[in-house]
Amino acid sequence: MAQNTSNGEHQITTKPPPLPSPLRFSKFFQSNMRILVTGGAGFIGSHLVDKLMENEKNEVIVADNYFTGSKDNLRKWIGHPRFELIRHDVTEPLLVEVDQIYHLACPASPIFYKYNPVKTIKTNVIGTLNMLGLAKRVGARILLTSTSEVYGDPLVHPQPESYWGNVNPIGVRSCYDEGKRVAETLMFDYHRQHGIQIRIARIFNTYGPRMNIDDGRVVSNFIAQALRDEPLTVQLPGTQTRSFCYVSDMVDGLIRLMEGEHTGPINIGNPGEFTMLELAETVKELINPKVEIKKVDNTPDDPRQRKPDITKATELLGWEPKVKLRDGLPLMEEDFRQRLGVAKKN
Repeated sequence: MAQNTSNGEHQITTKPPPLPSPLRFSKFFQSNMRILVTGGAGFIGSHLVDKLMENEKNEVIVADNYFTGSKDNLRKWIGHPRFELIRHDVTEPLLVEVDQIYHLACPASPIFYKYNPVKTIKTNVIGTLNMLGLAKRVGARILLTSTSEVYGDPLVHPQPESYWGNVNPIGVRSCYDEGKRVAETLMFDYHRQHGIQIRIARIFNTYGPRMNIDDGRVVSNFIAQALRDEPLTVQLPGTQTRSFCYVSDMVDGLIRLMEGEHTGPINIGNPGEFTMLELAETVKELINPKVEIKKVDNTPDDPRQRKPDITKATELLGWEPKVKLRDGLPLMEEDFRQRLGVAKKN
């Protein structure tokens, strides 16, 4: 069976995909689609669960160890007959009967993956191995949320999926960058060797409600600082760029990728590019015009530029982001105000 990959070459899988549950082939009864979301109590994961639960034909199982996720993000589904929540660490095998696996589990912000780099690389490598083993056993399709970090500090701009990246293998961020690169390798090896149906999304910076308030990521940092009347700390030089995708757009892209016929990798992100100073100025203007902007030292290996080439997502998935940064930031501000207990000043 030929599959088209990111570099435009045909990969030959040596085996057909494993058969899904016999329930899928029932003539008289259409059973629900059973979907596992690892990391489903996290920021993107919980929004994905919300969207999947809107479909009455979906049963959703979340596996999360709450290292960075929170049960609070899923509170509206707890007790729902089509929803199940398991406290589980993906570095341990999980035996469940499912049709699709969205594998999101992994600490994704520098504060968490630098706090426990070994845990991060174990999650990426052993966690992905365990989920691929599960997919093989039950014949499930599996989607991995990889990351724009696989491109490292890119020498190509914007970054297409065919770019192999420029990554430091021994830096403080390598547990995440290289961990995700290995996870992608494992996905393709299981696909070629065992016929597993795989999907790989390379997701770029995402923001929105339910982000951890003090997770070290730039949008949440700036909004939290603006609400607390603290200076917005822009890491030097301030000209480094990022592209920010609102979480509802990201979830839409992930579901389209899972439901479509393309393995990927496919970039999912918003190509609107902002320097860190521009982002700080926008947050200041929209949330707290009185706050000052302060420059601070940078962390090592901080990429200078990040911007997805989303040609593939547009052509193959019919996807493009809809929410502009200026529209998304106030939605996130509202969520942060509630959680920080900061009322809006008139």
